[in-house]
Amino acid sequence: MKTPSPEACSKPSTGELPDRDLLTSCVHCGFCLEVCPTFKLTGDENNSPRGRLRLWRQEAEGKLEPDSWTDFYTAECVGCLACETACPANVPYGRIFEHVRHDHVAGGRAKPTTVVRIAATLIKSPRLMNLVTLPLRVLRRTGLLKHRLMFSGAPAVLKSTSDYAAELVRNHRPTGPTVMLQTGCLMEAMFREINFATVRVLIEHNVRVLVPQNQPCCGAFIEHSGLPGLEQLRQQHPDVYMGHSIDAVLTNSSGCGYSLAKSIGDRVPVRDVLSFLSELPLRTKPKVSSDTVVYVDQPCHMIHGMKTGGIPSRVLDATGYNWKFAPHATDCCGSGGTYNIEKPENSKEILKRKSAFLNDLKERQVILATANHVCMMQWSSARAMGLVNRDYQVRHVIQLLDPSTTLK
Repeated sequence: MKTPSPEACSKPSTGELPDRDLLTSCVHCGFCLEVCPTFKLTGDENNSPRGRLRLWRQEAEGKLEPDSWTDFYTAECVGCLACETACPANVPYGRIFEHVRHDHVAGGRAKPTTVVRIAATLIKSPRLMNLVTLPLRVLRRTGLLKHRLMFSGAPAVLKSTSDYAAELVRNHRPTGPTVMLQTGCLMEAMFREINFATVRVLIEHNVRVLVPQNQPCCGAFIEHSGLPGLEQLRQQHPDVYMGHSIDAVLTNSSGCGYSLAKSIGDRVPVRDVLSFLSELPLRTKPKVSSDTVVYVDQPCHMIHGMKTGGIPSRVLDATGYNWKFAPHATDCCGSGGTYNIEKPENSKEILKRKSAFLNDLKERQVILATANHVCMMQWSSARAMGLVNRDYQVRHVIQLLDPSTTLK
């Protein structure tokens, strides 16, 4: 963990701090300390939700001038929201953190990396993003794309999830609930095979799937980076997702679902696809060989953001695999949206502790399954960074339910 120099991040705040009543709602109980990944990493009180809230409050009250230490500890936060679940006073830490992070970027106190800024520009144009990433989909499909954050997969290169869903709906004519699938910027651009699997699983369960073309970003990336443009994105959501007779908007990425719910969740249910499936009569897949064991990790934004209670056991049973929750399954993996790009050292240390159990496993074939593509990228990096020294696969739980061999 690098500490800031005294002259670092010295530009003034824009003054757009959250309401003081929110900043004074913390009762200093300390329950957040034991679930905060950066406090557990450093033991530094300022590197905890309680510590950060105190710094932000002192700035808002004029007791503390904006300085490099406040900027540093703000940037250290992963944004996992575990503190919200642990907090008995229901402090809306995520809402406060979003305000402060955007304030720091707007005031020049925080500077997202060039890679993050380029990505933030691309997500504002789905057509451009899918065009720019076309060569990367080709490389992933052929297995030639080697990067620590890339897990194996074979995405469709040209066909979109929207076209694929329309084709399967025409072929199978499901008559059950009607849902709209939010495909996600990065998911559609790079990991489209997960979207295709999601469509197949839903249609197998008699769910009619609508997928709007050129969906705008949910806003999660902008939230994580603190860059401008969030409200403009959110204003586009009602035009895309409202005005249709649907039972829910589904997402296969909890980070996207958590963000999208902030703009339309009061008008239409925004649901995680696995939670939605758990309420349907599930088709159980044939039992898989006992040589393969699935270890399940719980995405932070599914538990603490969307507050679903995690990946349902009923869904995991339906995969046909022998499964168990990974040790520390509800702890943050350190991905944090853009955190593993902007704070790679911290992210690696958080993942090192969480992934250590894989090195001690005796099973011949191991699958690490979760329900968020950014978490999947983080888990894939554990092997590439030398944290895990055995073979294992990284899969989305929806892929374990996929009837790809029977549903065309």
